[in-house]
Amino acid sequence: MDTIKNSVPRSPPEGVTLEAIVTQLSENIGWEAMAAAVPVRCFSHDPSIKSSLKFLRRTPWARVKVEQLYMQQVRF
Repeated sequence: MDTIKNSVPRSPPEGVTLEAIVTQLSENIGWEAMAAAVPVRCFSHDPSIKSSLKFLRRTPWARVKVEQLYMQQVRF
């Protein structure tokens, strides 16, 4: 039963906004590391919080990867 529980990806805790996630990641690991972990143009070419949020809100697969990266960084 534990293997099923561990295989389900965790989502960020309730109340943590996508903007807070992107801001914290950019401050803690930087845009280059974010681009290496999630290879999207909004992280590698002239990155900003605003452009990243716009892209991530329209692209579910990238948002999931960013949320997973956040969870790895904060280790909930």
